[in-house]
Amino acid sequence: MGFVVISTDARGAAAKSAPETMPELVTRWLESPTETNRVTVEVSGFNRAMLRDLEKPGRTFQQWAAILGVFVEEGHFQSPMLGAYVLTNATLRFEPRFPLGRGVRYGVHFSPDRLDGYPWSNMIPSHVFSLPAVQSVPATIVSQVFPSAAVLPENLLKFYVHFSAPMRGGDIYRHIHLRNEAGKDIELPFLELGEELWNPAMTRLTLFIDPGRIKREVKPLEEVGPALESGKRYTLVIDRAWPDANGESLKEMFQKAFKVGPPDRDPPDTKFWKLQPPPRGSSKPLVISFPKSMDHALAQRMIRVVVPRGELVAGDAVLEDQERRWLFTPTQPWKAGSHTVLVQTTIEDLAGNNIGKAFEVDLFDNIQRGLTNLTVKLPFEPISE
Repeated sequence: MGFVVISTDARGAAAKSAPETMPELVTRWLESPTETNRVTVEVSGFNRAMLRDLEKPGRTFQQWAAILGVFVEEGHFQSPMLGAYVLTNATLRFEPRFPLGRGVRYGVHFSPDRLDGYPWSNMIPSHVFSLPAVQSVPATIVSQVFPSAAVLPENLLKFYVHFSAPMRGGDIYRHIHLRNEAGKDIELPFLELGEELWNPAMTRLTLFIDPGRIKREVKPLEEVGPALESGKRYTLVIDRAWPDANGESLKEMFQKAFKVGPPDRDPPDTKFWKLQPPPRGSSKPLVISFPKSMDHALAQRMIRVVVPRGELVAGDAVLEDQERRWLFTPTQPWKAGSHTVLVQTTIEDLAGNNIGKAFEVDLFDNIQRGLTNLTVKLPFEPISE
């Protein structure tokens, strides 16, 4: 693991008169040899009194950041980085939540005077670090946005934004806009979470519409109004300026135009799903058609195929026709005999309704959930071709 030493002596000009217990603190940026753009900040060289202070329980993130603050430099502004503080082997380490972007300036403030046992009241000067930028032509694009339908319900719960390469997390909402027919931005339409909802590869972002702008009789909906209104047209816009993991902006701006239809408050009902069995001995897909669009990510994960012994049938699932058709292609040809499609009841439609339970039931309707099973079973047998 390589490192860059940014401060080797915390004593400065006063070191000549300092007592023998004066610590020689070393602060390093360390690059991971195995994870792309993964960098940590470490401080070592603490004396015993400072270590005892650091080991005190109950410090908040803000209190740790006052001792060792790590930030992104953006012009004259400094944006604190999210991450975790770890004290191990007499070393204080800051682990950023997201990988660093190339070509971006990062800084560190280390304030040892906030610790017991440090005899001088001065802060080690700020130091800046950046991973070298990779000179290349922007190539990352928004490859897909789900739901893919051109008409979406007024109470739409979320979007999935897929990118062709890993993206940079942090402060993402300034790059995402929901605009009305006049091209004006809808005010705060999304649930802006500090814990951004990325997949591990940083190529898919889950973007929630603020539930307060969806659920009836909730203050944000009553005071600000819904984010989406039936009968109107909107455009989801992703700025070209959004940087990918290498610090390069997107190749182009992305826009998804859509119309809004009436709200959907009817739970999905598997009784109305149409199952088309595949021919036995073939690798043709099993097809399930839904009467309405389903949540893309959940439908891929929450529908499985098993044989009577309960063993999963290996294969790949995709959705087509605006997420109204599910196709499962097995790894091995279909065998004769009984099979079962298992559907988790927590699967969702575009409005967040589950099987047997509407999205708004808990708050606004005094009814019991009609379905308590964790899964719904849909039996079938491969047919002769």
